[in-house]
Amino acid sequence: MSPSPAAELPGSGFHVDLPTADGGWEHREVRVPGPWTTPDRPLTSRVAFAAAHVVPRAAADNTPGAPADVDWDATLAFRHRIWDHGLGVADAMDTAQRGMGLDWAATGELVRRSSAEARGRGAQIACGAGTDQLDPATYAPGVDPAAALDAVVTAYREQVALVQDAGAQVVLMASRALAAAARDPEDYAEVYDAVLEDVEAPAILHWLGPMFDPALEGYWGATDVASATNVFVDLVRAHADRIDGVKVSLLDAEHEVALRRRLAAIDVQGHPVRLYTGDDFNYPELILGDELGHSDALLGIFAAIFPAASTALQALDAGSGVRARTILDSTQALGRHVFAAPTYYYKTGIAFWSWLNGFQQGFQLVGGLHAGRSAVHLVELFRLADDAGLLLDPALAASRMHAFLDVNGLEP
Repeated sequence: MSPSPAAELPGSGFHVDLPTADGGWEHREVRVPGPWTTPDRPLTSRVAFAAAHVVPRAAADNTPGAPADVDWDATLAFRHRIWDHGLGVADAMDTAQRGMGLDWAATGELVRRSSAEARGRGAQIACGAGTDQLDPATYAPGVDPAAALDAVVTAYREQVALVQDAGAQVVLMASRALAAAARDPEDYAEVYDAVLEDVEAPAILHWLGPMFDPALEGYWGATDVASATNVFVDLVRAHADRIDGVKVSLLDAEHEVALRRRLAAIDVQGHPVRLYTGDDFNYPELILGDELGHSDALLGIFAAIFPAASTALQALDAGSGVRARTILDSTQALGRHVFAAPTYYYKTGIAFWSWLNGFQQGFQLVGGLHAGRSAVHLVELFRLADDAGLLLDPALAASRMHAFLDVNGLEP
């Protein structure tokens, strides 16, 4: 395989001392950015979305439980950078802290604002529709199951209507409320049957694994993945005309390939159901695919590697699968680190990368989630982002890393 495109990048002249695992120090010269390019035409080989995070106001009260106070200028500017690189934006999803700090009022505003920005430039956008506006008392133990399921359907319909009215593609997110209320696979089928009737254009179904959200354990009414997959495929087959594709976030490449092959057989008038990989560990091999097919992409890690991801897809469009794979492979160590267990704190790494690159004023997330990773974890993120050529302004990144190390008591 060809060497990483960042392997021979020269130094930038900006230096930083980083602590090492053995208690020592590494004196590092930050590399210049990788040879990333923006496309001059739409990307065609794969459909690709980057799931974007939300930037809070630097002066906001970001304590857990406080209403989200969003820096709309920075949040929307980040989305424009993704669109500039030819990728679609997946918004109001778990990367945007649904169920982890982004309240329903802020979610609705995010959907409306992002969709309007996308419409203004003819860009691709999909937004999550879930049930997180529900009061947990609606589906708590002891509540009549039929009433709880009715509440879930009503909540889904409200959010689907919001996304559609805003002009975005619907992503039907996995629901904590449904996971709590459902008694068996038939309850899942009943809810999704009802909600999909309201979808005006083909939607994306999202299967989010418990490593991303422990409250979703046993989704689809089965605790083993094989049984859950059968329920899922039956649902897709029953509503194939209303489903564009599925996003699967289980971090299991072998399962994804097998599911992708099953979905390929569900073909509605020449339009097979897509599989959008949500595997932030194994995305290079899944996106490149094999002789039997490939995955498209809807990835949180794309929010931190969008310059490289776009360049890789441009190479794929030009017929160079080897170069595309080499570029994506060069980012994989960063992806695996950002999404390391506990995986649901990956948003912290996305925000840290955004801050290092000057895309937000402060290293913060709504709900105080920027405290979700250790300083040592974030030091390694800096190192891996630099190795991949993804520190886009070396002077700023070095300066901000110096400040981060200082405030965390890690200066030599």
